[in-house]
Amino acid sequence: MNQTDTIIALATPSGAGAIAVIRLSGKDAIAISSKLFKSIHNKELKEQDTHSIHLGHIIDGNRTIDEVLVSLFKNPQSYTGEDVVEISCHGSVYIQQEILQLFLRNGCRMAQAGEFTLRAFLSGKLDLSQAEAVADLISSDNEASHQIAMQQMRGGFSSEIAKLREELLNFASLIELELDFAEEDVEFADRSQFKELVVRITFVLKRLVDSFAVGNVIKNGIPVAIVGEPNVGKSTLLNALLNEERAIVSEIAGTTRDTIEDEISIGGIGFRFIDTAGIRDTEDVVESIGIKKTFEKIEQAQVVIYLFDSEKFKAQSSKFKVELEKIKNKYPLKPLLVIANKIDKVDDIQIAKMQTEIPEIQLLSAKTGYGVEKLTNTLLYLISTGALRNNETIITNTRHYDALIKALEEIQKVKYGLDTGISGDLLAIDIREALYQFGLITGSVTNDELLGNIFANFCIGK
Repeated sequence: MNQTDTIIALATPSGAGAIAVIRLSGKDAIAISSKLFKSIHNKELKEQDTHSIHLGHIIDGNRTIDEVLVSLFKNPQSYTGEDVVEISCHGSVYIQQEILQLFLRNGCRMAQAGEFTLRAFLSGKLDLSQAEAVADLISSDNEASHQIAMQQMRGGFSSEIAKLREELLNFASLIELELDFAEEDVEFADRSQFKELVVRITFVLKRLVDSFAVGNVIKNGIPVAIVGEPNVGKSTLLNALLNEERAIVSEIAGTTRDTIEDEISIGGIGFRFIDTAGIRDTEDVVESIGIKKTFEKIEQAQVVIYLFDSEKFKAQSSKFKVELEKIKNKYPLKPLLVIANKIDKVDDIQIAKMQTEIPEIQLLSAKTGYGVEKLTNTLLYLISTGALRNNETIITNTRHYDALIKALEEIQKVKYGLDTGISGDLLAIDIREALYQFGLITGSVTNDELLGNIFANFCIGK
């Protein structure tokens, strides 16, 4: 990318709407806009104050394209750190394209994906982890993912890493200084203080690494597999959870031949429910494929809901318990919720019998909605969101996770070196590598390939 060009892009979603916003950034953004914008009060844009809005028309020669509002943000007080102009026009696709093409003919070029945010990073407006949080914020679709992205964009994660890096850098400088006086056998770095710092850094890194398990599922939605025999009400439960007729419900066993997935937000956390094909012995080829996929989805799920029919419990209780044990033995680490469905069709004696034989069961009627709220509360309880509630830093980015893992490995090498008294030159190598990994997170260490990979995932116009 040529960072001296003036770039332009649609900043709102493509398609017709009430209004559209077209964004420009670069050294000639105001000059080009002044040439094509005529204020209703005959103001010159370049003479106006930053953070001001002006009403007028976009003019192509003698032709008026649209009446617009132009917002002015002069450098360095702008998102990118450059001169930025935002044109709010009417949302006709034709108008949008006419304005874009007019500006392209007059010295702008189309922005590439994430180029506005890249320029913000290069001008020091954001560090790299904050820039990545911008993309996460745009794609957030529930309260939890939004909260994590906002915390990261405000610099919570960056400041934590930057503080650790600065302290480590101070000791690294002293270690490096010792190497210059190797022949005199002097120590400038207090080894006891250095050990305390390394222990503290290790603690923080382990906490951040561990938070990725929570952050990753919150960002991508927590997969919950609904499993059980055919016709026990799995599809009815999915519809009840989603509050819509998402899955086909039928009295015919084996209606669901493939998995059906949909996502809802419960308590601000995204849950992805997977309605699977009923588990049973069958000679139907298509149904057999569906059952195979069921077990694949259980593998991928964070939580498993095992559903059985209350009406059939009396006759098939042994069979249900055997199936439960199979799932527990095959997936011992997965939370398993055992749900007795269709309790509206059985009496209190049957309910008491089920609770005695399977103490952990929850009672539910997917058809009437009884027990659905308790089920959703149980799902929330199973997901460890204490860090989220306490506003702690939570890692959701795989690149950050990888860098933190590598930094932790290097810090552990430093700790081992301090404990065993290895020479300063060997200690310095491990410290430098840890500093490098910290730098990759915040962007104090970058290369073109890294930036290209990150900003390629952005939408155009941001």
